[in-house]
Amino acid sequence: MSKKKEQERLVKKLVKELNSGTLAVFAGAGLSMPAGYVNWRELLRPIAEEIELSIEKETDLVTLAQYYYNQKQANRGAINQALIDEFSKEAEITENHKILARLPIDTYWTTNYDKLIEGALSQAGKIPDVKYDVKQLVYTKPKRDAVIYKMHGDVDHPGDAVIIKDDYESYHVKMQPFLSALGGDLISKTFLFIGLSFSDPNLDYILSRVRVSWSRNQRPHYSIMRKVKREEGESLADFEYRERKQELFVQDLLRFGITTTLVEEYCEITDILSEVERKYKQKSVFISGAASEFGSFGKDEAESFVYELSRSLVNNGSKIISGFGLGIGSAVITGALESIYSKKGGVIHDQLILRPFPQSQVGSEDLRELWRSYREDMLSYAGVAIFIFGNKKEKGEVFLSGGMREEYEIAKTKGAVLLPVGATGYMAKELWDEVVADSSINSFFSDDIKEKFAILGDEEKSLDDIRATLLEIVDEIRG
Repeated sequence: MSKKKEQERLVKKLVKELNSGTLAVFAGAGLSMPAGYVNWRELLRPIAEEIELSIEKETDLVTLAQYYYNQKQANRGAINQALIDEFSKEAEITENHKILARLPIDTYWTTNYDKLIEGALSQAGKIPDVKYDVKQLVYTKPKRDAVIYKMHGDVDHPGDAVIIKDDYESYHVKMQPFLSALGGDLISKTFLFIGLSFSDPNLDYILSRVRVSWSRNQRPHYSIMRKVKREEGESLADFEYRERKQELFVQDLLRFGITTTLVEEYCEITDILSEVERKYKQKSVFISGAASEFGSFGKDEAESFVYELSRSLVNNGSKIISGFGLGIGSAVITGALESIYSKKGGVIHDQLILRPFPQSQVGSEDLRELWRSYREDMLSYAGVAIFIFGNKKEKGEVFLSGGMREEYEIAKTKGAVLLPVGATGYMAKELWDEVVADSSINSFFSDDIKEKFAILGDEEKSLDDIRATLLEIVDEIRG
């Protein structure tokens, strides 16, 4: 299978798990290193030098840390200080952290000591519930959005961090509830392992037991790893040996239900995660529209068009996002609600996000700035943006909608698929013309979708034809 096909398949499977609410993340040091943090080898380099060992010659770093501890008469002060020095440094949250935090993932496991995951979640407006001690498992943070299990501890508590051999040997006794929780998640959730070498004995311990207990019924899990690279000065024979060893290791992970995707460069991981986010968001459709008049279409015909469009989108599994635009907002909501309530067990917040705009200035904040923030927030959820009509009337005169223009520009910067319905006229026609003139917009469209997009601007077509075409485009985009 080609690399592109392999990555496309991984994206599709991860999006499926996101839609089911079953995707969890297990993050290793490789996720944090691009932020400037060191890996274990660099963390322990000064420790190795102090006991006159070469870090380049050591493969068992846990034992190395234990040697230092033994040499210092059971004093791990220098190790604790190294943790504080390295992982208390200010670091910029990476794009990979940001994407993972924006996605609807509520379970994170990590062997990292740093605070990048919780920082990314907070930055995304979410409430993280961090667990690094057994006692914390009993309590639940109010209104939490995600749980972060820090298996090896936290930088703020270096004395309790799991780092020497003694810690690993006693882990199954002192931290058994963590192992039980991880075992349960491995059975009930699908994990994406990222930045992980799988050399951690605690992880190996629980993976082995899950495999033995559920050998015929394991959940699928996924891992992204970078291919080994030939190092400067390394002989071809040594490189080919490491390459072969990685191939065998990847094959062995299949015993645990873990399918691995290898990438040439770390930036490809960001590309994969970005595509996962883009594909996931494409189930959410933002409908932008405002109409004081309806051009060649009557008010009833226009409202029927919007109502049927909204209802059909929800029937097809889309989530509708709307700011309750003048003249069309009620039809959007009615269509969506009718579809939701016609399904057994339909839940409104799963398929409809409503954000009516405040209409009067009350507080000190400028209303236009508030609207801008409002639009930014709404469009952060959307992968597809549909633009209909787009006019307003002031003092008896009709103007193009500046609000629709602003929503279009925000959607464009956020990478949403832009679908102005030019046939409805006004601002939507102006935006449709821009998309047609700029080939870089919606550049990933197939020739088939491009032909259908042209229909959205055809004023000779009926609104029924345009609605059917819109639905076809959205379905093709979602794949």
